[in-house]
Amino acid sequence: MSGERILIVEDEKLLRWSLRERLEREGYEVFEAATGHEGITLADSPGADLMLLDHRLPDMTGIDVLRKVIVDHGDVPVILVTAYSTLETAVEAIKLGAFDYLNKPFNQDELSVRITKALESSRLQREVRAYRSRQKERYGASAILGRSEAMAHACRLIDKIGRSSATTVLITGESGTGKDLVAKAIHYASDRAARPFMNITCTALPETLLESELMGHEQGSFTDARTTKQGLFELADGGTIFLDEIGDMGVALQSKLLRFLQEKTFRRVGGIKDIHVDVRVVAATNRDLDKAVSQGRFREDLYYRLNVIPVHLPPLRARREDIPILASHFITLFNKEFKKHTRGLTDEATHRLVAYGWPGNVRELRNVIERAMILENKDYLGMEDLPHEILDDARPGHEGCPFQLPDGGHPLESLEREMVRQALEQTHGNQTRAARLLDISRDALRYKMKKFGFL
Repeated sequence: MSGERILIVEDEKLLRWSLRERLEREGYEVFEAATGHEGITLADSPGADLMLLDHRLPDMTGIDVLRKVIVDHGDVPVILVTAYSTLETAVEAIKLGAFDYLNKPFNQDELSVRITKALESSRLQREVRAYRSRQKERYGASAILGRSEAMAHACRLIDKIGRSSATTVLITGESGTGKDLVAKAIHYASDRAARPFMNITCTALPETLLESELMGHEQGSFTDARTTKQGLFELADGGTIFLDEIGDMGVALQSKLLRFLQEKTFRRVGGIKDIHVDVRVVAATNRDLDKAVSQGRFREDLYYRLNVIPVHLPPLRARREDIPILASHFITLFNKEFKKHTRGLTDEATHRLVAYGWPGNVRELRNVIERAMILENKDYLGMEDLPHEILDDARPGHEGCPFQLPDGGHPLESLEREMVRQALEQTHGNQTRAARLLDISRDALRYKMKKFGFL
C-alpha cells in the first residue's frame, strides 16, 4: 500500500468513480474534483502527490489548470487526459511541464503504469533535491567554522566568488588548512550547485594517466584504451572541477590545461575533435607558485590565468581563536560517529591545544580529537588524552639558543633545511627520534623532508 495521494480532476462522474475504485484498490489515497477551480483548491489543501487532469472542464481548460499547478506546485507530476487530442495540445502540455499525456479512452492498466512511473520520477526528484540541500548545508560557506577575521574574510570571498561568473579560482595555503572544503563551498554557493563537483589530486597519477582522467580518451588511443572514455572535464560540464596540488602538475599537461582555460575546449587523448564544455576550474596548491615560475617548474601564463581570483587560507597557528571552535565541532562529529557522549575539553587541555603550533593545521587537529575519542570514553578530554608531541611542544627549557645570527643575516629556510638534515643524520634516518630532536611532530618533520627534498 503506497498511501500516496492522487487528485482526479474530471467532470465525468462515472469516470471519476471508476478511476477512484481502481486506484484505491492499488493503495492510493484519492481525491476528486469536478471543476478546474475545485482542482486547484484541492491541490493546495490537502495537497496531492500526482494529478490526473482532464483537458475539457466546465469552467476552464486543463491547460489553464496546468499553468496554475506548475507555478504553485512544480514538483507535483500531472498526467493530462483528453478525448479531444491534438498534437498542438500535447506539445503545449509537455512544454508547460506535464509529466505525461494520455488519450481517452485509455486502458486502466496502462494508466497505472504511467502513474507508477510519474510517482517514481517525482520521488527521485525529491531525493535529489534533499541530497543537494544536505550537501549545500554540509559544504556551504556557513559550514566553514571560525570566528577569526581571516576566516570571516575567506567566507565573504567564497560567497562573492560563488555568485560571480568567474571560471577560475586559485586556493593557496599549507597542507591541512581545508582547501578542499573551500572548493566545495564555492561550488555549492554558486548556481552550478545542481551540476557535478569533480575533484582529482594531480599527484595521484602519472602525467599520461592524469591527462586521460581529465580529458578522456578515444578507443585505441593507447594499449589499454579498449573503449572511448569521457574525462572529468566532460563529466563536470555545467559544474565545477577541483584540481588539487596543481603545483605538481607536469609542464606538458600544463600547456593543455592552459588551452582549455582560454578556449573552454579540449581534445580527448587520441581524438581529433574539439569538445566544448562550461566548467569552473578551482585549483589548489600548498607550494609557492611564484617560486615555481621563477625556477621554470610552472608556466607563468598558466599561473596568471589561474590566479584571477586568489583565495589564501591562513595556517591554524595564525587563527588560534578558532581552535576551541574546531575542537568542539570535531567532538560533536565523533560523538555521532562513535556513539559517545563527550561534552568537551578541560580548560587545561584547551589551553594546550591553543598553544600548540599545529604544523598539520586543521587536519592534524581533527586527527588528535579523533584519536582521543577512539581511545577514551569520558565526559571531558584532558591533558592525559593528548599526544606527546602536543604536550612536549609547550614544555619549558628553551632558555638558550646555540645559534647566533650573523650581522649580514642568514636565510631562515636554509637554516631550517640544515637542522632537518642534521637531525636525520644523528638519528640515522629515524623520523620519530629526529622529530623529537627538533621538538616537532613526526608529520611536521615529514612535511619538511618533502619540502627540502629528503623524501
